[in-house]
Amino acid sequence: MLFFRVLNDVLSVTKYSIRNNAQLLFSVRLIVAQRIFGIVNSQKSNLAAYNNSWYNPGRNVLIRFIWHCLSAAFVNSAFPFSGFKIFLLRTFGASIGNGVVVKPHVNVKYPWFLTIGAYTWIGENVWIDNLAAVTIGSNCCLSQGSYILTGNHDYSKSTFDLMVKPVVMEDGAWLGAKAVLCPGVTMNSHSVLAVGSVATSDLEENTIYQGVPAVKVRERVISN
Repeated sequence: MLFFRVLNDVLSVTKYSIRNNAQLLFSVRLIVAQRIFGIVNSQKSNLAAYNNSWYNPGRNVLIRFIWHCLSAAFVNSAFPFSGFKIFLLRTFGASIGNGVVVKPHVNVKYPWFLTIGAYTWIGENVWIDNLAAVTIGSNCCLSQGSYILTGNHDYSKSTFDLMVKPVVMEDGAWLGAKAVLCPGVTMNSHSVLAVGSVATSDLEENTIYQGVPAVKVRERVISN
């Protein structure tokens, strides 16, 4: 019976999905391995069993709802006045230094998990998705459309468990336009993540990184 099941699968693949000989050979080998050795992952995602009740968002539902409404009106919007946005962020628990600039359409998930040093710039369409603490130093730059990500899911679990890790940008770090900082990453002092790059591990100080995933490309030299 096993022989006929394997033969039937091989014929099905040959008839419907084979485009070249290499694909045929790979498909046949895969089917034989699966049928004979039982190399089949029967476990599937079960999002109905997802449970993030362990996660503490830091504030109750009412405070989160009020923040969501005010953010939509004044922070994640075309509202132009940086000072008032900083006032709102501080009111909801953010620690923000002097001289910080917040451009329009900035999305901050939870301000009470946000710390920003002095004279840092937050550009248009920046998304700080801070399910965990995000610490940004002084004289940092977050360019347009950059993304700080603190949450992830465990793809090896059928329940797709939530995972959160903090992110740190030390003084003088520059997060380029459309660049992404992944959970747990630290941008050390005056490091640079180039446009469109994705950092999955820590960035050394005074170093420029580029690519997906980002790799070191050269030293950052700053002149007076």
